[in-house]
Amino acid sequence: MNQFWWVIYPYVALVVMIAGSLYRYAHNPMSWGSRSSELLEKSWLKWGSLLFHWGILLVIIGHVMGLLVPLSFYRAMGISSAFYHESADILGGITGLMTWTGVLILLGRRLSNIRVRRNSSLSDMLVLILLFIVVTTGDYLTIVRNNVVGPYEYRSTVGPWLRGLLVFHPNQALMVNVPLLFKIHIILAFLVFAVSPFTRLVHIWSLPLAYFRRTPIQYRDREQYRYKKISM
Repeated sequence: MNQFWWVIYPYVALVVMIAGSLYRYAHNPMSWGSRSSELLEKSWLKWGSLLFHWGILLVIIGHVMGLLVPLSFYRAMGISSAFYHESADILGGITGLMTWTGVLILLGRRLSNIRVRRNSSLSDMLVLILLFIVVTTGDYLTIVRNNVVGPYEYRSTVGPWLRGLLVFHPNQALMVNVPLLFKIHIILAFLVFAVSPFTRLVHIWSLPLAYFRRTPIQYRDREQYRYKKISM
């Protein structure tokens, strides 16, 4: 089972994510997007989307610093484990709560607003529930476990395993003694990657660079334009 979860399963999830995204872009490019429901409800969406997108961006940066940057780099920089974990506890806790609050608002909006719920697909609900569980377990590990049980040095286990996975040489033995909730958090995160091509999450692979150079849309008041035309 260790070989399945920490060698086979991650690659299957990543292959499904990449192949599914390419297939969707090639065969159904018009569906590539987030399918905004802003016209159905705006006030909840504004705060939920703002908190979630900024929060998840900062969370991703934190994961990169914690998992992809080797422990030896921090030691070479003179950053102690105590200082690192205290900083990760505070900054990770704040950004994690931002993300969790955003997902909670978006999920509550989908469930409680009749118009939004009727225009939501099963994939919309599934991805929000998965994100909520992933973020909740991450927040629990950062905020609760770190302060009750004590910080876990994932930079010496999960970090090297993930870096090995990216260079096609994963060491499953590194994950054997990792606490169970960490394992669940990682497994569910890869599940989010796998389902992303079939949900609105596919838009994370798009950069709206054309937005900054497009011609602005001009709006005219119809009645005022008609009055000026008659006067002329």
